[in-house]
Amino acid sequence: MIGLSMKHLRYFDALARHGHFGRAAENCAISQPALSVQIKELEEMIGASLVERGGRQIRLTSLGEEFAERVGAILRSVDELKDLGRSEQGPLAGRLRIGVIPTVAPYLLPDIIKLLAQRYPGLEPRPREAITQKLIEDLMQARLDMAIVALPVSQPSLEEVALFDEEFVLVRPLEDAQKPVPSADMLKKMRLLLLEEGHCFREQALSFCDIPASAPRDLMEGSSLSTLVQMVGAGIGVTLIPHMAVSIETRSSDVSMSRLAQPRPFRTIGMVWRKTNPLAAQFAQIADIVREVGLNKQHSTRDMIC
Repeated sequence: MIGLSMKHLRYFDALARHGHFGRAAENCAISQPALSVQIKELEEMIGASLVERGGRQIRLTSLGEEFAERVGAILRSVDELKDLGRSEQGPLAGRLRIGVIPTVAPYLLPDIIKLLAQRYPGLEPRPREAITQKLIEDLMQARLDMAIVALPVSQPSLEEVALFDEEFVLVRPLEDAQKPVPSADMLKKMRLLLLEEGHCFREQALSFCDIPASAPRDLMEGSSLSTLVQMVGAGIGVTLIPHMAVSIETRSSDVSMSRLAQPRPFRTIGMVWRKTNPLAAQFAQIADIVREVGLNKQHSTRDMIC
């Protein structure tokens, strides 16, 4: 096993995650032939094959799968040892990998990054936007330090910190502005525009309307809140969007915004990180910044909604 290095482990971890030499090489910022050589060296050190080669995709051998689990645990421990040192060095500095769900990122992230730069000039935020399932997976595998998501995530190994609650806002065509605001039961009978499957906001909207996620419906779907609002402006249907999205998504569309009747639907935005991370105290300070930005956004858009 002499000669085995962290470089070998990180390259193999990337290959195991991506299942493709090209994508793994790109992730590691090296050439594909160089990655192939490193993996071959690793297999020679181990004395057994870790990867089944053939075609564009690769598969791990049974040993490779077990090896990948052990490597992942080692890399997480190494990263946490580095964080332990950072926790004793005063103000948070260096790389900070923050995951953000798509229904939050465009609306809060710019202000969060600006405030972090002011208060932590030595910090290097590296945001990544993805759906909740992917963020939690990356967080568990130590590919992220923390994530901004809708709570709860109900993962025992993660610390959850609630930041603020946020109402859902009904978006209708402009000509419907004077009509009574529909109830949840009435929304069931209307053409409700939703985000594609995988977005937690979609599931929250379905839950409010008491529509089973598996129920076959004549629904229009979009990949972003912007697409949904544009479709509403075209008269295709109605949609729900989070309060923080109102000022950006409705500024160029002929739509009206209304608060729904009590009990109004809402989501809880929070931050999550691994309980084992030594930087937990510093992460709590980052969470306070995100809370501040979120509450300021709500206050600034309050008068835009009927």
